[in-house]
Parts: sequence; C-alpha cells; structure tokens
Amino acid sequence: MAHFMGDATSFCWAVDSAISSESASNLGASPPHSFTSVVDNALRSSSASEANFLPSFTSEEDNVIRSSNGERTDVRVEGSSPVASNYTENVVKGFQLFRKAELVAATNNFSLENKIGGGAVFIGKLLDGREVAIKRGPKRKTPFESELAFLSRLHHKHLVGLVGFCERRHEKLLVYEYMKNGSLYNHLHEKKNVEKGSSVLNDWKMRIKIALDAARGIQYLHNHAVPSIIHRNIKSSNILIDASWTARVSGFGLCLMSSEVERHQQIEGNVGYIDPEYYGLNVLTTKSDVYGFGVVLLELLTGKRAIFRYGEDGGNPGTIFGSFRSVVDFAVPRISGGEFMEILDPRVGPPGVDETEVVELLAHIAINCVNRKGKDRPSMAHILVQLERRVSYFQSIL
Repeated sequence: MAHFMGDATSFCWAVDSAISSESASNLGASPPHSFTSVVDNALRSSSASEANFLPSFTSEEDNVIRSSNGERTDVRVEGSSPVASNYTENVVKGFQLFRKAELVAATNNFSLENKIGGGAVFIGKLLDGREVAIKRGPKRKTPFESELAFLSRLHHKHLVGLVGFCERRHEKLLVYEYMKNGSLYNHLHEKKNVEKGSSVLNDWKMRIKIALDAARGIQYLHNHAVPSIIHRNIKSSNILIDASWTARVSGFGLCLMSSEVERHQQIEGNVGYIDPEYYGLNVLTTKSDVYGFGVVLLELLTGKRAIFRYGEDGGNPGTIFGSFRSVVDFAVPRISGGEFMEILDPRVGPPGVDETEVVELLAHIAINCVNRKGKDRPSMAHILVQLERRVSYFQSIL
C-alpha cells in the first residue's frame, strides 16, 4: 500500500464514499480490486503533511501523542471527528476517535484473512504503522458512552489496553492493543504443540510467570478498579500474551461492576469455566472469577483443556457429556491425594528442584479456587499474596 502523506480527513471521506457506493450497489459486491483502488487513490490524492494526521492517544498516564518526528504533543479531542461532539471529553480522554474508513482500510475491509480469535476480532495495521486488534460489536441503538466510560477506568500492565473506538450509525468498534503472541489457550492446546520445544510456554518458569501475570490483572479488577469489576469470563483464551511474553487479561465484553450484579442473569461464559454455584443461585461474584482462574491454573499444570475428550488421561470416563470430562474432575482428586506430579504436563517435564515448590503451590491454589462453594474459595488478593511471596526466586524474569 502507498505510504500515507496526505490529509487524513480527505482520505477518510474518500474511503467513506467507497464504502457507501459499495453498499448502494444493486449487485451487492464490488469487483475484487475496486475497494483497494479507491483506497490507493485516496492515499495518492492527499497533499498535506503526515504530521497533520489524526491525533493518536495512548494511555491515561501519558495523554500525549508523538508526531512523525518523535516530538511529544498535547492531546486534542476537538476536531478529531464529526462525531466527537457526541461524547464528553471525560469519556474520550486517552482514546483515539477513529473513522470507520480508517478501520476498514486497516483490516482490508474486515477480510477473513485478518480475522483472529473466536469472535468478530480483526488484526489491523493503522496508517502510522501500529498493529491493533479491532473488535466489531453488534449493531444496536444503545448508548456507547457508558461502555467507554467503563473501559476508560481500566489501566493496568496486565490488562489489554483500549486504544480507541469508532461509532458509525449503530455500529460500534473498539480498537485494542494487539497481542503479538496470541492467547494462552492456543499455546497450550494447539495441535502442533507436541513436545517441549514446540512452545516457549513449555517451561515451568514461564507458566509460573503467566499465572502470576493473570492473577495481577484479575486482582486489579476486583480490588483497584472503581467500582470493583467482575470479569465473568475468565478462561485461557482470554489470557493474551504480548510481544515481551507478558500475560494480559482481555475479554471485557461481559464485565459487570460488582454493584450491578443481579439474580436471574442469562448464563454467560464457557462450559468448564462457569462457577457451579451460579447454576443454582443465579448470582455472579468475584469468587466466580476465582473459579475460572482455578481452571486456568489446572490447564497450565496439566496441559489439558477445561473440557477434554476421554482417553487423554488414561483413567476412567468422566461424567460430563459421556466421552468428555472436566480438567477439574481429572486433577483435583489426584492433587488432593498428594499425587500432583502425576497430573503435570508431560511436554514440560518434571519441575526442577527450584521450581517444584512453586508448581505444587499452584496446584493447591487451583484446587482451592475450584471449590464448589464460593465462600470456600480464596480471594484474588489472597492468591496474589501467596504467589508473590513464593516466587521471589523468579524475580529476575518477572
């Protein structure tokens, strides 16, 4: 693609026109080359300098942007987009307001080749070179301000950060930091991961680090966000890993502020991670997140999915779905019986002398997290204290 050196507004309106013309076509689809051609023409037709491009917002702590020559410049919300007036300055503070055309161009018109993850999430490359993950929300008429205000309060190194957003008619798009090394789920469960050398995460020090990173992110939601946040969907596919192999919690689409928890909510989340107490009481609490975290710990320890096919463990069939069983039913009796070494992922091998104590601690934390009653589970604050106290040996890699 041509390197952008022109006026961002004229470029975006040119591409917007392309989108509109495609939508208006009676045939429903344009020739394969038409959209790209219009984008290229828009890129070539602009004449202003690159430094005048739309402002790029980063984190709440910084609230500055860097121009193309590296100088720090104060953030300005005004004039970023015609829809900026729909939002208060407090809501958009720290976020970039994108035009739909920018995100269409970044994702090659939301092509299947750019799709990542299980939902409507696409990798995109912005005109300034940044890689981002763009999540398309369902089209709806509900206000966007409350969601943005909610997300604007979440700033932590172990949470996936929001870069910006876009609202066009009733479509909502959220632009997140791109996590280069994918999800914990993919590293643990992809078919190619068959031996120790298949993944960086086939190492106990790395798995301990991932567990600690995730615990820090969830504990922040419970104890430091105002008001406190219940994630509701803690699972290994929502633990993402950035370019420096730091784990970050993602998947905030189902989050609830703890003051807003109600009974009789529709069941959300994935089988294998859902708090069993929820089925009977229809209430979610922070201890529901603790249960999901416990399942993630068991995945890290065993290398097995939350629900896996019978035969992988060599034991008797489980009671879930006939030929399937849960990692909780597989691992908890063995750990409780003092046989935790037998459940460890063979791809990683036995932990070293200096690792055994912490791996055993993870196992016992895990079985406490997956107690059937929430009152018998530890808090994330207690879990974090236990982990941080025992991993001092690994401080050089954390």
